[in-house]
Order: sequence, then structure tokens, then C-alpha cells
Amino acid sequence: MGELNMNAKQYCTFYLDNNFLGIAVTDVQEVLKYQHMTSVPLSTEVVRGLINLRGQIVTALDLRKVMGLETLSDRLPMNIVVRGDDGPLSLLVDEIGDVVEVETDLFEDPPETLEISFRHLIRGVYKLEGKLMLVLDLERAVFSLVDA
Repeated sequence: MGELNMNAKQYCTFYLDNNFLGIAVTDVQEVLKYQHMTSVPLSTEVVRGLINLRGQIVTALDLRKVMGLETLSDRLPMNIVVRGDDGPLSLLVDEIGDVVEVETDLFEDPPETLEISFRHLIRGVYKLEGKLMLVLDLERAVFSLVDA
């Protein structure tokens, strides 16, 4: 059995456009392929629909819309189900990555040169080999929408 590294944190990673993002594994309930959704009349464009997760109705949020990106019409999104105070929410993302473990002391504020429309929703970054992982601020990006 491997040693537990107290100075490391694990992230569930995913892609939106060419952006590589991460959410703390502790916030993730499960990851699913595309699920059929029932639309919600008169909801905001961020709410793509409702999915039935083993008998539990879960709201599916279009993370591309939250981030100010255009919705893709040429492929089906994947689901990252996150735990919220009021129950689970599904975040629709382009593609699921791996679980990565990073040293907490390598965490940095987002660089000033980060030119993305959703910079205010990024808690910080980790410089990984060959790419930058943006850490999504779930509270700002998702839960504030639901609590509003």
C-alpha cells in the first residue's frame, strides 16, 4: 500500500475547450458518460436539464455556459457529479481527464497573463508537466448559481 502524502491533493480533471481544469476529488461524487436529460422549461440557459441518477433527480449544468463558452453541438458532454449542500449537481464538460495528485506547495494564484473569459472562477493553478491545470472555484462557478 502506498504512503499517504499529507502535502498532496488529488483533483478530478476535465477539459472545456482547450482548457485543462481540476476539481478536488473530495467534491466529486462520480463521473459518468452522457446521460439523457429532461429539459426544464423557463430555466436559465445554464441549466441543460435533469438527469435520473439511480432514482435521484439531479440538475445538469452546462459548465461551458457558466464559463462563457459556446455550447458544442458536435458531441455529447460528459458528467461530473459534485456534492452540494442541497444535494448533487451534474456538471457537463467536454471530456474527462484523470485523477492527478499535486503537491499543495506548488499551488499558485492565476497568472496575470491568463487570458480566459472565466478567470474570476479560477481559484488558482498548478503547473504540471506540459500543461497548466486551472483549479475551478466550485462555490463561485456552480453553487452560487443554485443558491441565487
